[in-house]
Amino acid sequence: MGSSMSFSVTLLDLAGFAALLLWGIHMVQTGVMRALGPRLKVVLGRALRHPLQGFVAGAAVTTLLQSSTATALMVSGFTAAGLVALVPALAVMLGANIGTTLIVQVLSFDVSAVAPVAILAGLIMFRRGAGTGMRDLGRVMIGLGLVVLALSHLVDLLRPLEDAPSIRMLLGAVATVPLLDVLLAAVLTWAVHSSVAVVLITASLAAQGVVPPNAAIALVLGANLGSAIAPMVEAMGRSDAAARRLPMGNLINRVLGVAVALAFIEPLGRWMVEFQPDTARVAVDFHTLFNLATALIFLPLLKPFARALEWLYPDREDAADPARPRYLAATDRDMPVLALGAAAREALRLADALEEMLEEAAGALATGDRRRIAETRGRDDIPDRLNREIRTYLAMLDPEDMNPADRRRVEEILAFSANMEQAADVVCGRLMTDAGKRLKRGIAFSSAQQAELDQLMARLKANIRLASSLFMTADPRAARLLALEKTAFRDSETLAARRHFDRLRQGLAPLADASGLHIDIVRDLKLVNSHVVAAAAYPVLARTGELLDTRIAAGREPIELS
Repeated sequence: MGSSMSFSVTLLDLAGFAALLLWGIHMVQTGVMRALGPRLKVVLGRALRHPLQGFVAGAAVTTLLQSSTATALMVSGFTAAGLVALVPALAVMLGANIGTTLIVQVLSFDVSAVAPVAILAGLIMFRRGAGTGMRDLGRVMIGLGLVVLALSHLVDLLRPLEDAPSIRMLLGAVATVPLLDVLLAAVLTWAVHSSVAVVLITASLAAQGVVPPNAAIALVLGANLGSAIAPMVEAMGRSDAAARRLPMGNLINRVLGVAVALAFIEPLGRWMVEFQPDTARVAVDFHTLFNLATALIFLPLLKPFARALEWLYPDREDAADPARPRYLAATDRDMPVLALGAAAREALRLADALEEMLEEAAGALATGDRRRIAETRGRDDIPDRLNREIRTYLAMLDPEDMNPADRRRVEEILAFSANMEQAADVVCGRLMTDAGKRLKRGIAFSSAQQAELDQLMARLKANIRLASSLFMTADPRAARLLALEKTAFRDSETLAARRHFDRLRQGLAPLADASGLHIDIVRDLKLVNSHVVAAAAYPVLARTGELLDTRIAAGREPIELS
């Protein structure tokens, strides 16, 4: 009874310190993302122009984040958006795998004395830090201290297990089947989302003689395989082929490397023992050598490898529900920089939907086709559902994980989405009502009136595209340019109203009917444009201090908010 109770307590202690290790890694990751998240994204964006630059950036970013999974999710977002080519993105993942080995190498040494100092320094920085950046760095220090503390206690707990007959028998049975070791470590790595933790625990087991070198190598191979599973599982929930190419490429890279190493595990085990007699470092050094070897082999082959992935996942027309979100992955919610990027990409789909609806509305107004009017009205649900999904997704983010810039970005995304939805409501509602009136009354516009409507439609579509670009770049010059577009639509409305009243005074009833409907359409287009301007231009101008209650600050051309 006593030995059974002691064994249960030991297992609970192991689980507790393993959880502490994972929590420490999580604190480091979230602290780095809060402090440097946007800058890390910029670094990756710049590096993703050349494979070698991407390789180095992948290693550096992963070393900071302590998670190749986080790097994979971030880079997958770039490739899915079509912002970068697949070849440099694959190079980033090879570098990310090297980054995990650097983390493991550092943490594998006896640095237990650092833990109390790191936790104390982190607590002081977190509690007394003047700014959010200092508090975030304090969080990183606390996380590092917890990681080191958990590792030292794990080693102390595992040391007595060397002589436990039941543990030796269990691990001895597993150690005789390397494939089982690989699968066990892969599942564990996928479950905890940290190959670093699994490799470090494997190194601790090997250091105490609980697992032999061959089994340690197999467990390390499984950890490398498991690190590629989580991004692939996340990508399977997305409909676009581009989002699946990078995770699949990384998974294939891992599978091929693991398969080759597993086939030669016996000679590899003997060679590693000769190369590194210290059993405590066999797992750590093999982890480094394995990832260096796969990087050296795959780097020269990235171009044909990328072509094979594009053949495997070709671009297809998405026939799925257009109102279904494509980028709002639940797995991104723990990392604000990823979640906000996904929400922004989804918001841009609202702008695309508005432009398509405007194109349909222009055709319906010009031809008076009942079918086109009905189809345009029927699309009203698309922006409504997309906006609702974006709001719900952003509401589920933890405010504690966001810095002031992240919270401001949330407000910008919400404003952009809401205004694009309201603009779409005007197109589907009021403009289609105008189209129905024209059809019912048999009204024909003059060539000049139709030309003016065509010109305003073209101008409005250009403004939507400018708003989409501005939403991503926040360029003050583009914001002023878009805001000044309201003047053009206001002038068109004024001119249309003047011509309409002239015809009424002259008693030209048939022409007055046409001009009356014409001015209604111009006013509705002006309202759509107002929402487009409010979606993207006003947040930028307000942030730069150029927007007052009724006009841009002194020295700028006045722009009304209404």
